[in-house]
Amino acid sequence: MAAHPLSTYRLQIRKGFDLDAAAAVTGYLRDLGVSWAYLSPILTATPGSDHGYDVVDVTRIDPDRGGAEGLDRFAAAARADGLGILIDIVPNHMGVAEPRENPWWWDVLRQGRASARADAFDIDWEFGGGRVRVPVLGSSLDEVTAAGELSVDLEPAPDAPDGVLRYFDHVFPLAPGSVTDVERASGDVDARTVHDRQHYELRFWKDEAAELNYRRFFAVTTLAGVRVEIPEVFADAHAEILRWISEGLADGLRVDHPDGLLDPGGYLEQLGAALRATGRGSYVLIEKILEHGELLPSWWETDGTTGYDALAEFGRVLVDPDGEAPLDALDVRLRTETGTLPAQEWHDLIHDTKRMIAETIQIAEIRRLVRGLSPAAPDVVEDFTDEVLHDALAELLVCFPVYRSYLPAGRDELDRAAVEASDRRPELFDAIAALVPVLADPAHEVARRFQQTTGPVMAKGVEDTAFYRYNRLGALTEVGGDPSEFALPVAGFHAAQASRQASWPRAMTALSTHDTKRGEDVRARLTVLAEVPDRWEAALEEFRGIASTGHGPFDTLLWQAIVGAWPTASAPLPEDFADRLHAYAEKAAREAADATGWWEPNDAFEKRMHALVDSATGDAAASVAAFVAEIEPFGWTNSLSQKLLQLAGPGVPDVYQGSESWEQSLVDPDNRRPVDFVARAATLTAIDAGFARGDLPAVDATGDAKVLVTSRALRTRRDRPELFSGYVPVTVVGEGAAHAIAFDRGGALAIATRLPVGLDARGGWGDTVLLRRPGTSVDVFTGRRYEGSEILVAELLSTYPVALLVSEEES
Repeated sequence: MAAHPLSTYRLQIRKGFDLDAAAAVTGYLRDLGVSWAYLSPILTATPGSDHGYDVVDVTRIDPDRGGAEGLDRFAAAARADGLGILIDIVPNHMGVAEPRENPWWWDVLRQGRASARADAFDIDWEFGGGRVRVPVLGSSLDEVTAAGELSVDLEPAPDAPDGVLRYFDHVFPLAPGSVTDVERASGDVDARTVHDRQHYELRFWKDEAAELNYRRFFAVTTLAGVRVEIPEVFADAHAEILRWISEGLADGLRVDHPDGLLDPGGYLEQLGAALRATGRGSYVLIEKILEHGELLPSWWETDGTTGYDALAEFGRVLVDPDGEAPLDALDVRLRTETGTLPAQEWHDLIHDTKRMIAETIQIAEIRRLVRGLSPAAPDVVEDFTDEVLHDALAELLVCFPVYRSYLPAGRDELDRAAVEASDRRPELFDAIAALVPVLADPAHEVARRFQQTTGPVMAKGVEDTAFYRYNRLGALTEVGGDPSEFALPVAGFHAAQASRQASWPRAMTALSTHDTKRGEDVRARLTVLAEVPDRWEAALEEFRGIASTGHGPFDTLLWQAIVGAWPTASAPLPEDFADRLHAYAEKAAREAADATGWWEPNDAFEKRMHALVDSATGDAAASVAAFVAEIEPFGWTNSLSQKLLQLAGPGVPDVYQGSESWEQSLVDPDNRRPVDFVARAATLTAIDAGFARGDLPAVDATGDAKVLVTSRALRTRRDRPELFSGYVPVTVVGEGAAHAIAFDRGGALAIATRLPVGLDARGGWGDTVLLRRPGTSVDVFTGRRYEGSEILVAELLSTYPVALLVSEEES
């Protein structure tokens, strides 16, 4: 098997699509042209989990996902079809929603600091008085006790020889000796008394924001941070994973959220050593979000990121920069008319949303940083109150410009944060100045913890809040993107791709993932709005006249989602479409946290919100369909263009499950819906047969053209990798030159259409010519042959808005 993939195909493994179901589609993946299959996490997860990132048992493959035998069968099928295997792993955290399902967590709750797993989780035992704080109660412990909602069950079990404590469906182990012999003999056991003898403290669930004493994944209390920096913990957490590599069941690993680890670079070094010890080595990718202009640390033992940065580039180069001013003006007008939040520059907006996160769901983490200052800098603690230190730390976290730094190399980001924080909060200048030297010294635990905390503040404040408030163009608010960067010039796109080819040629590139806020073809259709801002404004006013939440910016977000996800203008809506929109609307509104929220929903607003969705699929359906019909063809052009840019460009392109056809999902869990692989395989078979006859699919709502483009591009990469070894921009001249983007990968020449509305308005390509080196070549999408150094673009793109040329004698 090749040392690295030429392309990957992501499969979401869960109970409804287990490893045996995945084994059944390896032949289809081979026929599509895929190089490696890419599996979501397969270790045992919380029962019912359809994503697998809440691992509860690191020692075994999830029985619901097929178990060890299922992986054996999948690997055999993949090998038989010539596929490599990449598997997603989760080293940062474990699921603790159901303690009994997680043997490590269960043992910590049962035995406390005496547990062999006490060091596996990042727990501040001193702050908890030697107990783990577990926020699961519906009210205070006193109220729960008074209501008789706690009970004791003394029936012994193998994992709970002393019995258990119950709170509704929640079950917790009794500690050894927590029930006296007298109490046990009499059966007179007071639940509150037994609880107070335990190694855990059950608390009101809302206490998690301020009183928690273990590190979480972002703000998810049911995901507890794991200390893989401890060699013994690393070894135990990776033994099963390393078995996959050593036994040839996997060829590579995708590491989830390394920024949550104490030392990501050190972890990757440790992982690399362990992989080399298997005698097989491995391809290693990391899920790392790079901010605009940020570079991946070059010294890390990784082949690159999972490609969110590339996703932004593929989308931005198709956005019309002339749409920025009118869409901004529309945003200002809607905010003014509806009296909602004032229009803000992106940087100011994310400062405020990050500050909100710091002051709410990250309070416990910041308080832990304050506590950590005492051993590191007692003089600082003596000079300032806890309240001032808390405020200064929060402001530094809020102003931190990237997800995290990696000391000792990350001092620049900390200094930038300090300058901005001091400018915004001059009254904190002295405290900030005193903190920076401490936080810049990796010898201090508090400095390392500060690095672990910047990421959650950024992720929750930006991706999960600001992205739902900054609504001028939904295509821009996507993971890995900076929505203040409205468009990317063609020259900038070429520079980015040349840099990727030179620096990280084995990094993954993506268009859709399980984390994207909108499917790739939703974004492609919404990109059209930048070319028709006046028409969009008129359509939005029409839609809002039918139904509105009364919140102009959120109306924009929701109507864009409806327009972008609308299946097609010419077909009836699927039965589940309204339900999907209702779920999206609720999540988007509560994540935005300005008109409603997760903790305290605004019932009146949400009633109007759901009424809007009902109207969109009812009274307004004809109006929406009419508008979609106007922009749909241009959206399809953008879809095929960005797909080719990804599939033919530098890096390792990943095809998210189902996205070889139109992918119009919304945010998770919508993007994890089942994929009909039987239908897709039939489509590919029909396309292959038709292609042989010269019967090419049309660019229409069926998605067949996208399957054709995807399969031909992937097959070409797989069968002729030597044609994708470099990157050179290709010149296009003539009246329509601004509507083309072209590059040569070293024998494979790709050309794609951009700004299709403007191209249509000008009457097409006219005299536009592609200039290339002389030779005879064939377009793999149409089978047409071309000769000479000049090719009329109107002829080249007469069937599809994209072409991929390779030399005829080698095709």
